[in-house]
Order: sequence, then C-alpha cells, then structure tokens
Amino acid sequence: MISANTFISQILSILLSIVIGSSIGMEREFQNKSAGLRTFILVSFGSCLFTILSIAIGINNPDRLAANIVTGIGFLGAGIIYKESNNKIGGITTASAVWATASLGMCAGAGYFTLAALGTVILFAVLRLMVPLQNKIEALHKIQIYTMNFKTIEGMAHCEQLFAQFHLKYKLQKQTKTPEGFIMEWHVSGKQNHHDALVRNMIQDDVILSYSY
Repeated sequence: MISANTFISQILSILLSIVIGSSIGMEREFQNKSAGLRTFILVSFGSCLFTILSIAIGINNPDRLAANIVTGIGFLGAGIIYKESNNKIGGITTASAVWATASLGMCAGAGYFTLAALGTVILFAVLRLMVPLQNKIEALHKIQIYTMNFKTIEGMAHCEQLFAQFHLKYKLQKQTKTPEGFIMEWHVSGKQNHHDALVRNMIQDDVILSYSY
C-alpha cells in the first residue's frame, strides 16, 4: 500500500506530464508535423508512468526501467524521420522533440516539477523562437538541388554561366543522356534571393527545356 501523500504526488506527476505533452504537441500539431498532440501526450505520460514504476518497484536499482525508456523513444523517433523528395532528411526536429519530451515526462515522474516546467519552457522556446533565426541563416546560405533538362550538351556550360551570373556555388551531381537530350542534377548553394532570381530567369530561358527543385 502506498501512502496518501505518495499517491497525490503521483497523480500530480501524471497531470503535469499530460500538460507538458499537450503544450509541445499542440505546437507540433500547429506546424502540421508528422507527430502531433496525441503522440506527445502519450510519450510524456508514458515516460512519467514508467519512471513512477521504476521508483516504486525498482528499490535496489530504480534506473534500470527508466534507462529503457530512452531506448524505446529512440525506436519511436526513428519512425518519425523520413527522406524528402530533394534527398534531404525530414522529421529530425520532431523526433528530437519527442526525445526531449520523454525526458520531461521522466522529470515529472521523478517529482522534479520545477525542472520539468523549466525544460518545457526551454523546449517550446527552441521550437518556436528559433525558427526566425534558422530562416535567416538559411536565407544567407540556401542549398538547393536543381534538375535541368537540355536538348544538347552545351546546356551544361549554359548552366554554369547562369550560376556564376547569380553568384551561386555549384557542383554537377549527376548527368543522364536520354533520346530527347540531357538531364543534369546540380548541387547549388548561395543566398535565397539569388536562388529566387535564378528561378525567375529559368522560367523564360529557351535553352532549359524543363527544370525542377
């Protein structure tokens, strides 16, 4: 039998874990991410409950059950990460948020309410307040993969001239010859406004039969 004070503390831990999962989950849901409100609530609540059980039944070695939470969250996070069409990896931020939310749920389960609350504020700030800074950095150094289709091999030199004209660094990644001409894949980096100017130019370019990015 557990004491009334212990039971109340456990209930408060569970309620706090649900609040933590809800706050982070709503932010991810608002951003239309692969893991949303219910996922984050369950991650936080589950981590909290496992931590409570670790303390309750693992008297001699309470960290064994809690340590396995990290392993389980790792498998869950791996399912969130995916490969985008432009060969970039997506879902890493959401997977990291799931991992961090599990740690906050463990804080709540262990009775570290202040630490859990502080961690939630920090995590929420990273997910929301860092976005403008990230966008600003990306605008200064945007990496884009362009796939272009030409009728003749001279299109390669034409591309290089375009990239140089718009102050973009480039590298030919892949070249394919087809009955209709040539398909070239370029790894291009530079400022966002230079990429935008390049795209506007390609729309009216007669040498470039088609392009995608």
